[in-house]
Amino acid sequence: MAIHNKSHSNHALMSLNKQRKECNMKQKSEKDFEKPNKSKILINISDCCEFLKTLPNESVQLICIDPPYNLELAGWDIYENYIEWAAQWLDEAYRVLSKSGNLIIFGGIQFRDVKSGDLIDIIHHVRHHTKFKLINTVIWYYKNGMSAHRYFANRHEEVIWLAKSNDYYFDLDSVRVPYSEEDLKLALKDKRLNPENTKKGKNPTNVWQIGRLNGNSKERVGHPTQKPVEIITRFVKCLSYPGATVLDFFAGSGTVGRVCITEGRHCIMCDSDKSTIEYFNRHLGLMRELGQNTEYTEIQSVDEFFHAE
Repeated sequence: MAIHNKSHSNHALMSLNKQRKECNMKQKSEKDFEKPNKSKILINISDCCEFLKTLPNESVQLICIDPPYNLELAGWDIYENYIEWAAQWLDEAYRVLSKSGNLIIFGGIQFRDVKSGDLIDIIHHVRHHTKFKLINTVIWYYKNGMSAHRYFANRHEEVIWLAKSNDYYFDLDSVRVPYSEEDLKLALKDKRLNPENTKKGKNPTNVWQIGRLNGNSKERVGHPTQKPVEIITRFVKCLSYPGATVLDFFAGSGTVGRVCITEGRHCIMCDSDKSTIEYFNRHLGLMRELGQNTEYTEIQSVDEFFHAE
């Protein structure tokens, strides 16, 4: 497999470099960017570690992934040395992220059965063996879940937010939660709060109550670990800007691609299972049923993705 040209001679990378030189991304928000007429979508079916090598340096704004948890649920979820494998894609993720780029990793903490592969292992590796900055952990809280008798029933999953540098892009205003009319009046009386920001809404904090997808959910496309559109949307909106490139190299259900079409981001998806293409097409069908825009430009290669206007 040929290694993709990592120079900055193509249009997409030249545009990204110009933005880096002209502005501090920490001070930018979605209103400073224009949404493209159509999102570019590339789906690649291959091993993620090999595919990542074909992407140019600093070409991606946001990576949003839900990697295997090493729970031995299926053949794709079994790794003898999980961290050794994860280190490969973490190193490549750091390389392809822009200087203002962010990395979101869904995961969990494994109790009782001690195995390599939970977020504790990943955080330990990141802190001791990479240059990533750990910005936040997000607690995804949901009310529905399995019952338990020998321990407290679990009602949350953990997500970690890593950044390539301290100049990471973060648009809080895009994901603020509106106050109720009564709460807004009380908040505006609080002298500790900035009235201008208060009127925009509340900081959603790092505990997000978003329902899991049950078997009857209308969002379901058939993938066993599919994440809700709502939680992916929140990450895409606040950690990338309109027209930016979002990468998911454990694409699974294709939800990240769906969100990128809606939110005006370009998207690269990779998965070793060709079923991802079918799942993504099911998303498009669901979007049409809801009357949502499903137009996008289908891209066939990495080279075409970064050269296409």
